[in-house]
Amino acid sequence: MTTTRKKKKAEAHMADADRESSESALSGTDARTLMSQPERFLNRELSWLKFNERVLEEAANRSHPLLERLRFLSISASNLDEFYMVRYAGLREQVRAGITRPSQDGMTPSEQVARIEDEAGLLMNAQQECWQELRQSLADENIRVLDGKSLTKADRSWLKGHFQERILPIVTPLAVDPAHPFPFIPNLGFAVAYSLKAKSGGDTMTGLVPLPAFSPRFIRLTERRKGEARYIALEDVLTLFLEELYPGYEPTGKCAFRIVRDSDIEIEEEAEDLIREFEILLKQRRRGRIVRIKLEKNAPRSLREFILREIGAEPQDVVITDGILGLAQLSELIGDERQDLLFPSYEPRYPERIREMGGNCFNAVRAKDIIVHHPFESFDVVVQFIRQAAADPDVVAIKQTLYRTSSNSPVVAALIEAAEAGKNVTALVEIKARFDEEANLRLARDLERAGVQVVYGFIEYKTHAKVSLVVRQEEGELRTYTHFGTGNYHPQTARIYTDLSLFTADDALGRDAGRLFNFVTAYRDPPPHGPDFEKISMSPVTLQMKLIEMVEAEARNARDGKPSGIWAKMNSLVDQDVIDALYLASQAGVPINLVVRGICCLRPQVPGLSETIHVKSIVGRFLEHSRIVCFANGAELPSRQARVFISSADWMQRNLKRRVEALVPVETTAVHRQVLNQIMVANLNDDLQSWQMNPDGTYTRLSPPGRTEGFSAHHYFMENPSLSGRGSALEVSLPPRLDPRDGAAK
Repeated sequence: MTTTRKKKKAEAHMADADRESSESALSGTDARTLMSQPERFLNRELSWLKFNERVLEEAANRSHPLLERLRFLSISASNLDEFYMVRYAGLREQVRAGITRPSQDGMTPSEQVARIEDEAGLLMNAQQECWQELRQSLADENIRVLDGKSLTKADRSWLKGHFQERILPIVTPLAVDPAHPFPFIPNLGFAVAYSLKAKSGGDTMTGLVPLPAFSPRFIRLTERRKGEARYIALEDVLTLFLEELYPGYEPTGKCAFRIVRDSDIEIEEEAEDLIREFEILLKQRRRGRIVRIKLEKNAPRSLREFILREIGAEPQDVVITDGILGLAQLSELIGDERQDLLFPSYEPRYPERIREMGGNCFNAVRAKDIIVHHPFESFDVVVQFIRQAAADPDVVAIKQTLYRTSSNSPVVAALIEAAEAGKNVTALVEIKARFDEEANLRLARDLERAGVQVVYGFIEYKTHAKVSLVVRQEEGELRTYTHFGTGNYHPQTARIYTDLSLFTADDALGRDAGRLFNFVTAYRDPPPHGPDFEKISMSPVTLQMKLIEMVEAEARNARDGKPSGIWAKMNSLVDQDVIDALYLASQAGVPINLVVRGICCLRPQVPGLSETIHVKSIVGRFLEHSRIVCFANGAELPSRQARVFISSADWMQRNLKRRVEALVPVETTAVHRQVLNQIMVANLNDDLQSWQMNPDGTYTRLSPPGRTEGFSAHHYFMENPSLSGRGSALEVSLPPRLDPRDGAAK
């Protein structure tokens, strides 16, 4: 991190002095009073911004290859765009509506908006500084982003031909005057405005050129020498050849700007036709209210003011940017030809135990449950499971949830194949998966045309559970094979997200999967108590209650002098009831180790409140996405006695109360040992990509204590096969054991 960025962070902390002084007061208060104060929670939105800071820090991590650092910068910018489109936009609407009800941490919507603007402003400045550092490092590697002044005569000649052939036909130069009103700029739209003067003298006008949505932002110039990559931004190309857009005029000023709009969707509770409702709302989304307009700093003030007046932006929407706009599009500079500047390629393993069964998933699962750990093990196992079910004449029915998937999804293709083969196929498609609604509508219609029974679930409850159920005729009886996952049925994200896929032939789990599908397909609204499950728990009816009951059981064990402990891994921890249960367990003496990638509203290690709770975040090459929870159950963790679960749900109000989610027990010995002794221990051991959370919500990067080399969970998983998927001849090296007192390796 540069000195300037450190200084800005210090200034941000100074600005937060009042808040931190109120937080520090928590430490001198008794437990009963602490549990009644809203300050026991951290703000969700500010916690998310801290997470995105950690993503940005990876762009400065010199242990990563250069283009991967650029990727982290691009991801942090894309993350921030989405945050503005949804979370920040929602708070702004609450402020406009006069809502003053505080969040669980005690902050009103207006207070949250003000804090977000301060924190996000620092983050955006840090992103620009990071880009300047990376730009120079890229130039040192012969990857350059040039401006118009840096082009040679040969460059200009080639670029003019490219402009006339590839750009001019798809751009639309506009005049803005009383006869030509300012056009609508869609969400994430980018445009360049020009103050123009007629070369003949006298006449002036304002021109506007929206950048075409499907054109590359960065144009690669011809090579001058081998191994060199040179780019120029599209907005600079437009300015170079402005004469061809506005013949007879020359620019006297220029201002590039970029729009971020409110992109959340609200569904009318009693919409008669949910599909039609969504199609209408998707068209409306592009016309959402502006929440951010970013303009370049060196533009003439008069031109900036003209744009803001014409577009109808509020002062609070405006961000003047000293640097490049649209940082998310820097990902276009990441190519495959410089493998030396990328992470070494990694090919996921295929579980040896399935290979030993001749690739037959049903034979392997019937012999013993198996967990596939993505992306270290191939998502092809999930695809093969569905494909084999589609082709197997003994399979009579397939039921499948689809939350997010890819275009040309092999899972969807297999379901269509099964339906066309005459099997009874049901697909539970969630059309409310944010930003994937349109794609899900298309795949739902493809499935219906093939004869698949498509169900859309509840209006107010997203179906987020990841379940496949295959019913097979075996020896005159029906037998179930079930897949429960922590991630989506998406082949592309399965290569970069860490997730778990549990395959089981357990009859009780199969019956529970069937009950889950029937719960969603048979009711207009969820019944208050839900099905009578044998093993799994499901939100919105029983999952939160089950979690709290197991946390309370650990607290009782601690008070009775028995071994106790909780290990959990998730993406976000927000739910007030679960956090309070963890606080009470900590006060009873339960050691709690949490791996929370992103948002965490719990304050760890506050005396009298949470001093036995440790929270860490892992941010690295792969996106941590799996959800795991382990309870000691009367023995020291890790042990065979522990209760271990995987889940599709984060510990947030929306997951526990407004979604259909599943919490699934892990019981088979090899699978239990893999999740607890291998996956969780490795995550808790990681000190190369981990950040320790502090009581005030800040994070400190861990460094290997007294060792020349630290431990990376991602490297460990890439190098070691999983326990449940190993073949008979494979040896497995377990990660170092943990000291349950403090989570340190020993």
